[in-house]
Amino acid sequence: MKAMVLERCAPVESAPLKWMELPDPAPGPGEVRVRVKTCGVCRTDLHVIECELPFPGHHVIPGHQIVGIVDRLGEGSKRFKIGQRIGIAWLRHTCGKCDYCLAGQENLCESAKFTGYHEPGGYAELSVVNEEFAYPIPDVFSDRDAPPLLCAGIIGYRSLKRSALRPGGTLAIYGFGSSAHIVIQIAAHMGCKIYVCTRGEKHRELARSLGAEWVGEEPDSMPVVTESAIIFAPAGDLVPKALEHLKKGGTLALAGIYMSPVPQMDYEKHLFYEKNVHSVTANTRQDGMELLQIASEIPIRPRVQLFQLREANQALLQLKEDKMRGSGILVVEESSGPSSE
Repeated sequence: MKAMVLERCAPVESAPLKWMELPDPAPGPGEVRVRVKTCGVCRTDLHVIECELPFPGHHVIPGHQIVGIVDRLGEGSKRFKIGQRIGIAWLRHTCGKCDYCLAGQENLCESAKFTGYHEPGGYAELSVVNEEFAYPIPDVFSDRDAPPLLCAGIIGYRSLKRSALRPGGTLAIYGFGSSAHIVIQIAAHMGCKIYVCTRGEKHRELARSLGAEWVGEEPDSMPVVTESAIIFAPAGDLVPKALEHLKKGGTLALAGIYMSPVPQMDYEKHLFYEKNVHSVTANTRQDGMELLQIASEIPIRPRVQLFQLREANQALLQLKEDKMRGSGILVVEESSGPSSE
């Protein structure tokens, strides 16, 4: 198979992913192999490639928003059929036995492994996963629309839950990339008012087009205090600013897998009056199933920008420079169906 491979960490400006021909993977017991149609480009991929997450010590095929067709079953695999379309997301293994797993918090499992980091991901023609960690893709979504739901959507949805947003409530969003542009559609479906603070005019235009009540660039300019807030930008300096614009008893969710240092805060100014700060760590499979169900009912319509697999470095650079409008999608094998370009 052909794949874009990371041999060692480097800035994306140096085009660190290399085009390689690799042996086709074979599914083991309980696994399925997928012929990849499309794969989303995620900010987490940037964190892996540039070593903001610890380098795993082996070559990496990034990509964890994978949509494809099952083309081979491992021994004992029964959940999916040959030819069925499924998705592979970030979470790909948990022990199932620890206190976290048994309490429904498998996202905190100490033995968790992740797609496109510990194991090969979707910047490739073929990908293998345990069948219990794959998702059927609802028919309402094309191959090009579905990938953002598998990470941006799932993490955004978990962040929304962690923000304790109630139907008809108010939500502040800081940073408006792939996750945020899905979250705003869910929040709007809940009858909420959304206020967006983000860099880059393209992001602000997208937020306005999706129904934000207010859109601006400077956090201090936000005209209201809200009940809930989510920080998607990996910028720790936004934490105290977001808390200043949070109502008493409000909740701030920190959605990133990586964040720069959070500055010192003043207890009375930022945290008193029972303000809550909730971090977000990966997701559970239940989050994924709930998100796909909700997304198909609304239905969510991701805005996507398409690239060929060989163009993965260019796509990642656009993401880093905040030039991506919506979600970047690598087209690995040409697919049919409507696109939200």
